Amino acid sequence: MQSDEPGTDPQWSSISSLTQDVLTCTRCALSETRTNAVPGAGSEFPGILFIGEGPGANEDQQGKPFVGRSGALLDELLALAPLRREDVYITNVVKCRPPENRDPSPDEVRACWPYLEAQIQLLKPRVIATLGRHSLMRFFPDARISSSHGQILSWRDGIVIFPLYHPAAGLRSTKLKDALKKDILKLPQAMIAALESERKSEN
Repeated sequence: MQSDEPGTDPQWSSISSLTQDVLTCTRCALSETRTNAVPGAGSEFPGILFIGEGPGANEDQQGKPFVGRSGALLDELLALAPLRREDVYITNVVKCRPPENRDPSPDEVRACWPYLEAQIQLLKPRVIATLGRHSLMRFFPDARISSSHGQILSWRDGIVIFPLYHPAAGLRSTKLKDALKKDILKLPQAMIAALESERKSEN
């Protein structure tokens, strides 16, 4: 089953205006414990949008996504594609760190969804690469990352969802790290599938 959440607040006409609102957001209790909100970073014209779960301690301190050990592994994976951070956009389902890196609550995810929805609408990615199960479940609530990783899944408006294990999982398991490296090599195929879907919708 796919998820089609309600549309976003029309006030955001650009990524920069959305970013400013995220930095001062008080929509949920995570705003009370954060050091910095982490809106996201990268190209404003990306073909690929990477979405993780939520900021960790390093991200909370620096206000940037994936800057710790998980970020170093993500950079390594991008190089295999080959891509650079400047070529893509990287964000998270929730923009503030859940205390002790716990899973974000449903209320927190719901509160942050308009930001993610707006980022998708403004950035217009052809491929959304989800990092981990929480990110995947925002688009396919019934999917399991163990069986969906590396698959090319059609979402809405011709956008392809490309599930990957979270880099943090790769740091804990050599097997999952190997799966990440194998799956990231399929990213060009996901882009081709998205372009083909786009062409069909135009005909």
